[in-house]
Amino acid sequence: MNITVTLFGQSIAFFFFVVFTMKYVWPPIISALEKRRQSIADGLAAGEKGHQELELARQRFEELVREGKQKAADIITQAQKRHDEIVEEAKVAARKESEWIREGARSEIEQEKEIARQGLRQQVAELALLGAGQILMREVDRNAHNDVMNKISASL
Repeated sequence: MNITVTLFGQSIAFFFFVVFTMKYVWPPIISALEKRRQSIADGLAAGEKGHQELELARQRFEELVREGKQKAADIITQAQKRHDEIVEEAKVAARKESEWIREGARSEIEQEKEIARQGLRQQVAELALLGAGQILMREVDRNAHNDVMNKISASL
């Protein structure tokens, strides 16, 4: 066989193979590759968008954390002020109550002193009557001399 005929036959077969491949094989492969390229591009765009959203979320998180810390510091400051106010109010209330207790104690002491004075006056009057009775050597009637005892106790 002649090499030219073989080479020519193989060229024709190769030409039909190329035409057949270009007409029936390449379009599905190219469309699959195009779809794959498009899905990869969409995936990369979505990934980039996700990174941007993640960065925005991170910034928002940091902002919220800062706001939370500031609010917590404000609350602590307000709590400390309220604590100081409550302590001061308690001190004032304790002072008022201690003054009230002192006044009550003073009043009670005065009442006890007055009761003791009245008792002492009564005892002095009785001793005075007994002494007068001893001096006069006779019994002094308490009912008869009640006015005298009241005058003596009032003068004491």
